[in-house]
Amino acid sequence: MVKETAYYDILGVKPSCTPDELKKAYRKLALKYHPDKNPNEGEQFKLISQAYEVLSDENKRRIYDSGGEQAIKEGGVGGGGSGFSSPMDIFDMFFNMGGRRPERGPKRGKDVVYQMSVTLEELYNGATRKLSIQKKIICEKCQGSGTKNPAVGPERCNNCRGSGMQLRVEHLGPSIVQQIQTVCSDCGGRGERIAAKDRCKQCDGKKVSKDKKILEVHIDKGMEDGQKIAFTGEGDMEPGLEMAGDIIVVLDEKEHLLFKRVRTEDLLVNLDLTLTEALCGFQKGIKTLDNRTLVLTSLPGEVIKHGSVKCVIGEGMPRYRNPFEKGKLIVQFLVDFPKHIDPVFVSQLENILPPRPQVEMPAGDQPVEEVTLMDMDIEQERVQQSRHNPEYDEDGYEHSHDPRVQCATH
Repeated sequence: MVKETAYYDILGVKPSCTPDELKKAYRKLALKYHPDKNPNEGEQFKLISQAYEVLSDENKRRIYDSGGEQAIKEGGVGGGGSGFSSPMDIFDMFFNMGGRRPERGPKRGKDVVYQMSVTLEELYNGATRKLSIQKKIICEKCQGSGTKNPAVGPERCNNCRGSGMQLRVEHLGPSIVQQIQTVCSDCGGRGERIAAKDRCKQCDGKKVSKDKKILEVHIDKGMEDGQKIAFTGEGDMEPGLEMAGDIIVVLDEKEHLLFKRVRTEDLLVNLDLTLTEALCGFQKGIKTLDNRTLVLTSLPGEVIKHGSVKCVIGEGMPRYRNPFEKGKLIVQFLVDFPKHIDPVFVSQLENILPPRPQVEMPAGDQPVEEVTLMDMDIEQERVQQSRHNPEYDEDGYEHSHDPRVQCATH
């Protein structure tokens, strides 16, 4: 068991989550609480970034699971330092936005990231969606000066001394101090201020105004969850910059009721069978993501085991930029066994099914006891055990069966 779950709770995941689940949770929350979108949620954005920084690193996650947040701040066993990276650096690295731009080349505005929720059908068939965006443009009235009169210039901000940033010291524990750099609250990071009487009425001295635009987002067949679509030069523009930034659209795949995407190009579907269908054959239809119906047939005499897996070649996801080729449709069979059989028919079943193995009871004076089988709720048993024994392994009663799926053709 993990000692603390605070970081997992911040990201809304379970301690047993996979790296992919962790990435998806961070992506959603980071975009939701980004300072550009929610200026008042800077502290929450910082917490989300710190939680992801720890849990996405295998070594740090192990230290956190065993010792909690304090172990991370103190460096843990063989740890690597107590400080956290900048939340914005983590965000830039995650979205591969390059962090700080090199000094060479034209100066550009900031890239703006949008998350677009898409269905599995849209990723399968391709789609065109419209996205309404808001971006910064240079104020047309004052031409980016921020003042009513171009002859009147801005003054240096006294609060940050023209740097646009403030330093805040935070005590994390005994002898542990962290310096946090934040945007100046007085000048908004510009390093300068314009007196209220001299400000341009259209932009209120900010030098930029907001412009709305509709973008057409083309979702190609085979695109993936988390894939980015860039619109060059459609981002923010500010005075002193030569180029506008980019708009980055990040695709967020919705969970599908029937299909699950696996290994990028394959689709997994669970197919329920009755015991009669599993033993005597069946014919079932599966509606595809492009509204065709695939007919699956099992001939009489072919027994389908519970949990067995088969596949259909060429009925998975289209390959990105090569949509005429598709992966596999993987079908996992779930056999629904009856809860009760009328004893009258047991003898008839025994005549049809393979004979029972003969079991010999111990002979002689060896003691033999007859016992009763009782129903057991594994989940409830695990909860009770974890309450009584904090060191209890959460998976003690749960044995996952994750075979490497292989496709057999007939």
